[in-house]
Amino acid sequence: MFVKFFFTLKEAKLPVTLREYLTLIEALKAGCAGYDVNDFYYLARTTLVKDEKNLDKFDQVFGHCFNGIEFIGDDKTVELPDEWLKKLAELSLTDEEKAQVEALGGWEKLMETLQERLKEQQKRHQGGNKWIGTAGRSPFGAYGYNPEGVRIGQKESRHRRAVKVWDKREYKNLDDDVELGTRNIKVALKRLRQFAREGAADELDLEDTIRSTARNAGFLDLKMRPERHNAVKVLILFDIGGSMDDHIKSCEELFSAARNEFKHLEFYYFHNCVYEKLWKDNRRRHADFKPTWDVLHTYPADYKLIIVGDATMSPYEIAYAGGSVEHWNEEAGSAWMERILNIYSKAVWLNPVPEKYWEYTPSLQMMKQLMGDRMYPLTIHGLEDAMKELSR
Repeated sequence: MFVKFFFTLKEAKLPVTLREYLTLIEALKAGCAGYDVNDFYYLARTTLVKDEKNLDKFDQVFGHCFNGIEFIGDDKTVELPDEWLKKLAELSLTDEEKAQVEALGGWEKLMETLQERLKEQQKRHQGGNKWIGTAGRSPFGAYGYNPEGVRIGQKESRHRRAVKVWDKREYKNLDDDVELGTRNIKVALKRLRQFAREGAADELDLEDTIRSTARNAGFLDLKMRPERHNAVKVLILFDIGGSMDDHIKSCEELFSAARNEFKHLEFYYFHNCVYEKLWKDNRRRHADFKPTWDVLHTYPADYKLIIVGDATMSPYEIAYAGGSVEHWNEEAGSAWMERILNIYSKAVWLNPVPEKYWEYTPSLQMMKQLMGDRMYPLTIHGLEDAMKELSR
């Protein structure tokens, strides 16, 4: 079993070595993991994974080799009783039935009503229109339907109507080692080029060596020069999680191409809209993040800014303080977007949603306006137009 696990890791292009595998076997013989699958998972990850960017690949291979066992952390942010959120059935409505379900009528009313329900509710409810429950038409709960509400106790989105998610959600980092489906992405990014030679002289300058040797009566005179590279500095902000799960492949291809093309590349993640904090590791985003103000003061205005996201969210997230789907933001998303764009004059937004659907999403139109219409589809043609915009 363990030999198959090792070779499957190799097939998935994880840089595991025979020495690391033998270390794992020695640790198992020494009883470091006992007979607990969770202990074995962490032991294997510790001995076989050397770089954080490979954790996601490792998890996929581990799940494949050991029957897809999922690991659930102990951190709980929802304090509602589990019985209230227990899934017994899912509500499925026709389009006509959905149209008959009314929203409460605005952000303030929704938050005010949720506070009332949390104070008043004493037991579990299912199938109703008022209380926090399951399979109903209430704005609060799981596995039901409402035009806008607060999702509580549901693993993932079903209708993408929630304006706030009560549960703590985990997202995966983008893999910057993805093999590109097409090299056209790299070709498009090459339009944003400004070559320079900086740093230590560690590359042979053949032409200057020949000239110097000829002037030196044939005695070899080696001439070195700094490596030539793209001197453009790029800051990329990736929207992650939620509706962006549909676009992971295209974002990973873009990320991988950008890693190879730009020597000066910095990246951060956000969810839906940029607020007061950004992060580098989605697994630790609640504990290890960087204030957005610090990011803006770290990378000067000569950086080119690329924001990647579908801009598909509740309009409250952009327009209201407290409108974020998963935390209480002191300032509206639009305020942070204006600050960012005031610093980075060279900025574009890349949207993986096909352009023909943009007009049907109010939040997307709001973000496009904030960007000064510098929003481009995440296609080869859209990338070329975006790179032209950044090169002006």
